[in-house]
Amino acid sequence: MELRPLGNTGIHTSVLSLGTVKLGRNQGVKYPQAFDLPSDREARALLACAKDLGINLLDTAPAYGTSEQRLGELLTQRQDWILCTKVGESFTNGTSEHDFRPASVQASVHQSLQRLKTDYLDIVLIHSNGDDLEILNKTGTLSALQDLQQQGLIRAVGMSHKTLAGAQQALTLGANVLMATLNNEEREDLELIAQAGEQGCGVLIKKALASGHTPAAERDDALRWVAAQPGVSSLVIGSINQQHLTANAQALASAQAS
Repeated sequence: MELRPLGNTGIHTSVLSLGTVKLGRNQGVKYPQAFDLPSDREARALLACAKDLGINLLDTAPAYGTSEQRLGELLTQRQDWILCTKVGESFTNGTSEHDFRPASVQASVHQSLQRLKTDYLDIVLIHSNGDDLEILNKTGTLSALQDLQQQGLIRAVGMSHKTLAGAQQALTLGANVLMATLNNEEREDLELIAQAGEQGCGVLIKKALASGHTPAAERDDALRWVAAQPGVSSLVIGSINQQHLTANAQALASAQAS
């Protein structure tokens, strides 16, 4: 598995990362098919498969139900993994709630540390609800994360944005990492991703397969195209299917070899 620098953070990520929403949440999600949460045995096998494939980044969030807590129980070798989580959105009793206030950010990070059973987080992103500029300019959310970064609790901070204006402002305010949407149908962030890369900001890609809606026959080419774009550090793709995970890894490995 190819490793790429995550901007200027000093972190190197596998070009394919594992999103873990399906470990902890199957309500209110936009995947094409319903699914059951995997058992602990199935989840351990999935993580072992990811490790064998060379994947080193796991993406989670309080908004992913019990994902953080389960990872904390399942991961036995913390040093083998880059852990990316988020602040601003939580999911309890089937409902999402948003809170971007600095005090809530601090509480969320400490809760994530506890759930994941670690004393530091590699990456923490603002989990935007769409009001990117309001969050960045009026709430102080990114500054709160940067304070925690200065305390050594977080290695890199940034935003999973929903608007180009928000991404640009996050760059201006010193974000180390952006999580951007890029796939065959959604290319609005393409220039922004290249710009972020030129400025030394790492870029994680969400929805590279359009949340599972990319036709199966097109998936390999879709992954290769996204991974080849300037500025892209890693594609975060959620899966609880080892065969799908392996196929995605092989598609990217064959692209590298060619």
